[in-house]
Amino acid sequence: MTTAQAGTGRTLTTDIPARLDRLPWSRWHWTIVIGLGTVWILDGLEVTVVGNIASRLSEPGSGLPITSGEVTGLAAALYVAGACSGALFWGRLTDKWGRKKLFMITLAVYLGATALTAVAFDTWWFFLFRFLTGFGIGGEYAAINSAIDELIPKEYRGRVDLMINGSFWLGAVGGSLLSIVALDTDIFAANVGWRLTFALGAVLALVILLVRRHVPESPRWLLIHGRDDEAERIVSSIERKVEEENGEPLPRPEGEITIHQRRSVTFLEIGRTVFSDYRRRAILGFSLFIGQAFLYNAITFGFGAILTTFFDVPSGSTGYYFAVIALGNFCGPLLLGKLFDTVGRRVMISGTYLLSGLLLFGTAWLFDQGSLSATTLTACWCAVLFFASAGASSAYLTVSEVFPMETRAMSIAFFYAIGTAAGGISGPLLFADLTGTGKVGDTVLAFQIGATLMCLAGLTAAILAVRAERRSLEDIATPLTAAVGKADSDSTSASGSTESRTATV
Repeated sequence: MTTAQAGTGRTLTTDIPARLDRLPWSRWHWTIVIGLGTVWILDGLEVTVVGNIASRLSEPGSGLPITSGEVTGLAAALYVAGACSGALFWGRLTDKWGRKKLFMITLAVYLGATALTAVAFDTWWFFLFRFLTGFGIGGEYAAINSAIDELIPKEYRGRVDLMINGSFWLGAVGGSLLSIVALDTDIFAANVGWRLTFALGAVLALVILLVRRHVPESPRWLLIHGRDDEAERIVSSIERKVEEENGEPLPRPEGEITIHQRRSVTFLEIGRTVFSDYRRRAILGFSLFIGQAFLYNAITFGFGAILTTFFDVPSGSTGYYFAVIALGNFCGPLLLGKLFDTVGRRVMISGTYLLSGLLLFGTAWLFDQGSLSATTLTACWCAVLFFASAGASSAYLTVSEVFPMETRAMSIAFFYAIGTAAGGISGPLLFADLTGTGKVGDTVLAFQIGATLMCLAGLTAAILAVRAERRSLEDIATPLTAAVGKADSDSTSASGSTESRTATV
């Protein structure tokens, strides 16, 4: 690694990104997966518990004067609104202050807010802390996905990212089974059981917070922000651990990059980069997020209500059904994830979105014909979400790897916020109205809307998806601070696009 003085900061030539990318899989990488990825389990627990306890919260004796529609509609929308605003607020700070500092802070915010939800005594309190819980989770999306992609070797980045984002559904399984026990009035009083589910989320967050202390800052972020000595120490430590584990020297890294170190990137630069230089990728990101956010936030919050309304499933039993589709959701990214690194991003992203959309159209038709029971509807949704879950996870992977390093967290936050605001806030509100009427035709329409958006996103991916498999992040999108990137940007400014020089699109 060599350095030279430049007018606006040091110019540094380094092979640290290549050294991280050439590492074989090791126990150290599992530490990263456990320390960072487990937060999605908390998110899954939160979302599922709320969907499953909606009917119990609306019953007399719950301790809250709230209706089922307010839980699955307004409270769900506030949680998502908090996540959207939190993603934007924390995302900017993640790019400015670093990945580690923010994934510690945002988890602490989540911990406090979900603990205070457990002691809600009125609807306004419940609504307030559902918003603040989402505010913490939203920041996690930006900080965690940035750190994961920057620490995981390029050969494994796709499958690991999908597996981690898919772990949301392990939390959903836990939330479903937990709600069965918590809602059993033979075990807990009606005004106690649902509170314990939120309290457990706070306890799990505390455990993760302790584990996460051992996860290092991203060396890639440190390099750009003038902390190359610290980056060198971290990478050298990782290399020693991996060599000791494998019992043989590591292969030589291939490739170096020269960067002009700087402290921050302005909003104007971020906006110009994302919406001018990478506008095709911006369209792709919007499409993927809107499709999956509408489908998931609507159905996740409302599935329990559909079962109780149309199939007379007792409120205390909806967790069994949700556990089944949650397991199918986790199996999707787990079993299909490797194909995103081998078959490739474009085929797999478009394929999973299109297949899930077509299967959902089929489910809507069967539901309309009265051919489904609670069990067969759950089976249909399990098939739909097996593919949809892999596709939805790939949306986070896509926006975290196809934009320059300096804009990564903010890009994740922006696309998550805008896509989720469009689909995740309007989705629960619209679905609560449609499924709440008790009319089959209205629920069929809700299914068809979700299916249409997934299919449109799949077609967009077939045209615009980036072939990012097994490529370094710096190759997919040249950092704004890279010496070559600056020269190329100047030379291509007339055309308004740098996509052709940074990746095959």
